[in-house]
Amino acid sequence: MAATASQNPTGSILAKTEDLYTDFYTFEGVVKALNGVSVSVNQGETFGLVGESGCGKSVTVRSMMRIVQSPGKIVDGKILLFFSDADKEKSIDILKRSEAFMTSMRGDDISMIFQEASTSLNPVLSIGYQVGESFYFHRLEQMLDETIETVTTKLSNTRFFLVKWWRHLQNGLYKRELARLKQYGSEIDKIDDMLYTLEDATEPKSVKRRSMLNRRRDKIYGKDILVQFVKRVPFLKRYTSALNGTVRKHVISLLESLGVPNSERCADSYPHELSGGMQQRIVIAIALACNPVLLIADEPTSNLDVTIQAQIVDLIKTLKEKTISSVLFITHDLGLIAEICDRAAIMYAGDVCENATVEEIFNHPYHPYTRGLLKSVPKVEQVEELSTIPGTVPNLISPPTGCRFHPRCPHVMEVCKSKKPPMLEVAPGHEVACHLYGEHKE
Repeated sequence: MAATASQNPTGSILAKTEDLYTDFYTFEGVVKALNGVSVSVNQGETFGLVGESGCGKSVTVRSMMRIVQSPGKIVDGKILLFFSDADKEKSIDILKRSEAFMTSMRGDDISMIFQEASTSLNPVLSIGYQVGESFYFHRLEQMLDETIETVTTKLSNTRFFLVKWWRHLQNGLYKRELARLKQYGSEIDKIDDMLYTLEDATEPKSVKRRSMLNRRRDKIYGKDILVQFVKRVPFLKRYTSALNGTVRKHVISLLESLGVPNSERCADSYPHELSGGMQQRIVIAIALACNPVLLIADEPTSNLDVTIQAQIVDLIKTLKEKTISSVLFITHDLGLIAEICDRAAIMYAGDVCENATVEEIFNHPYHPYTRGLLKSVPKVEQVEELSTIPGTVPNLISPPTGCRFHPRCPHVMEVCKSKKPPMLEVAPGHEVACHLYGEHKE
């Protein structure tokens, strides 16, 4: 994968956002959902995004995947991915890339476990079909290679003329499809390499060429015309049965690796026939089908009972150790953050308030909102009433000026009402956006 010229001094950052703004244009007004969000996920870590409902956690990750639905729109900022094997210090700014580029990345390099498994699965498609889609889309070359090998082996043991003819036809069509797929991949790689050299170009000629290359990438046809014709002929389209068998083997193997009992039967089942915990495992299977570099988990334990929640959390932790490079975990549960995350960012009303290791956040919280959140968590030995944060979450159509938390902050100053606080490093690796620790500190 190509990379841009944005430098990564540590060499360990995998993905990050810089001053990301996302708005939703509604009939009531513009909802300013993200107000310059900057977060980063390092190679090999589990990073948590935590905050109240409506604070912008899901919008942040949907922006990172570029799947913000209308009337939402990313209006400013950068989304940088340091996925290049050739140069880990350079990134790809995906906001400059085409939709075809993002389509090739989603489900492959970056995958997402969506909130509420029951609404993430299509009720009219089998589990095997939904899990297998990733193999057809992102691993088709591998599937065709394995299928050709299988059909060739069967062909050498076939004596009946009609069966032999049929397998020759299958092999020929699979080889044509594979050849076109490899040619398509080569063309895409050349365009991506050219886009890499033009990523940060500002000259009008270079910008125009970059735009042209992105359009060309979108329009390249990656399928063999004869194969597409055969797939429309009622009898001949059955030649794909061998490929379907190869994909099914991978689907069943994946389900078994995730602890799904009776995997073959499950692959033939439909979502409504499975329990909530099993549906969640299927959603995880879809996300993990292509071994993503970054897995985004958007409240994967919501609406599950405590026992199933523990199983899903243990499963994600195990997968993190064996399969996944990094995990971006979204939740409003501080207990989960403490259990599975290495670092975390606290969000409030579209802003990142505090960013540090989990140990630092729990032991040395700096931001008034973070302190309020931690005090509101019930403790085993607690006998007095829980502490609460006064006031309510602001309406993001007309958010407070300056620091968005200032109407509820016990330490509010005049500067908080007019100026947004910058993110300051108050300790090594511990960042806080609060005027209490800047030049205006008391």
